[in-house]
Amino acid sequence: MTSRSVDEHAEIVRQLLARALAPVGEGVLVPDALGRVLAADVHAPIDLPVFRNSQMDGYAVASASLREVPVSLPVTAIVAAGDAGPDRLEAGTAIKIMTGAPVPLGADCVVPVEDTDAGNDRVHIRVARRPGEFVRDRGSDVTSGTLLLAAGAELTARHLAMLAAVGLAEVPVLRRPRFAVIATGAELMPAGTALAPGQIFESNSVALAASVRANGGDAVLVDHSTDVPDRFRELLHRAVEGADVVITSGGVSMGDFEVVREVLTPLGGWFGHVAMQPGGPQGLTTVQGVPVLSFPGNPVSTLISFEVFARAELRRCAGLPPQPADYAPLTAPVESPSGKRQFLRGRRVAGGVTLESGPGSHLVAALARADVLLDIPEDVTTMQAGDDVRVWEL
Repeated sequence: MTSRSVDEHAEIVRQLLARALAPVGEGVLVPDALGRVLAADVHAPIDLPVFRNSQMDGYAVASASLREVPVSLPVTAIVAAGDAGPDRLEAGTAIKIMTGAPVPLGADCVVPVEDTDAGNDRVHIRVARRPGEFVRDRGSDVTSGTLLLAAGAELTARHLAMLAAVGLAEVPVLRRPRFAVIATGAELMPAGTALAPGQIFESNSVALAASVRANGGDAVLVDHSTDVPDRFRELLHRAVEGADVVITSGGVSMGDFEVVREVLTPLGGWFGHVAMQPGGPQGLTTVQGVPVLSFPGNPVSTLISFEVFARAELRRCAGLPPQPADYAPLTAPVESPSGKRQFLRGRRVAGGVTLESGPGSHLVAALARADVLLDIPEDVTTMQAGDDVRVWEL
């Protein structure tokens, strides 16, 4: 079995994914754009507010009419939001106006209803107002042609509110990279079924699909194959038809019934050992131009393989910011096997990072409790408390 270092395998995978995951733009409806990344700059097509309008329920008046208060003025119209209202205010009069209704020419302020007797025919005004008070001028929020959002922005609810407010029905976003996920193993059963002796619940497809979605991709096919080659071939055919990248879990080691290795080796697939723990057995194939990343089947190995080999390129193509590793001090000593780059599960705590569990690739509950991976170099066998260790955010 051939062997590679983590960096060697990661670079080969990176080059393959970089060709397969070229960013592509598409238009989506604004209500469907939450969490998407803009593919191009977006400029305001209109002024906002679109017209001069009232900030308050009250009375549109000329401030010159309020030089001596209290004052009583005739009310010549009542204007609700959505009404056009009169074009001009007659001098010495008032217009009863609701929030958001257009303020006519001749009126330069709005008196809140709380400062009046709320009359409909005449209004008694107790408080003077300066020009511009409680009036929203056209374009005071944004003017037509202004840059609203730059390419690369990840759209949130507040962004969608703004895009809808300026009347945009659709926005240009990066298409989410399409991943297919195939978990393999005759022993794997779906949640909710009764387990027979020798069976376990299947979690890898759930975990990998969630990892894809969490990092900006779409899981377009998520399925499970037995160890029967024809079943795996059927799923693989469907996967490469609709996905940019296929990820498989299980079936890559040197034992019997390794269905992934059996089917993909004749197609030119590489299967070997990467000097890492967990996640040593790995495979890489191109099928009809689509990269197929084959991860080992133990749940922790599968997820760490995704973190190490797939996440960065997926995020790049999806337009999401990178999540580079940093360094933090260990709170307790750790040991690591010589010649293997070890990814231990850990947690950030006061003063640094602490080990969450042992190295076992089956300890999925411990992985769930972790929030970082501790990256121990392959030539390091012991690290002491206080030593800085490379840390990957989960």
